[in-house]
Amino acid sequence: MTDMTDEEYDELDERWTKTTPKVNFSKPGIFARQRALLEVLDKVTANYIITRAQATSQTPAQIISKIIHKEIAAEI
Repeated sequence: MTDMTDEEYDELDERWTKTTPKVNFSKPGIFARQRALLEVLDKVTANYIITRAQATSQTPAQIISKIIHKEIAAEI
């Protein structure tokens, strides 16, 4: 939002100051979903995926997806 004027920034600030956004707590967030995904794996596998995710600035789901895609490509 670098193309906003000062007036637009002020309006946006005023809006978010006076309005509380609605949050849906019934649906798990990204971190809860990632944790649930890793809980089904053994410790070594989970640690590997977490380490790779941190080293490559990706999510664990992205790392798992790449591994699966490599497996699928190897069988074709």
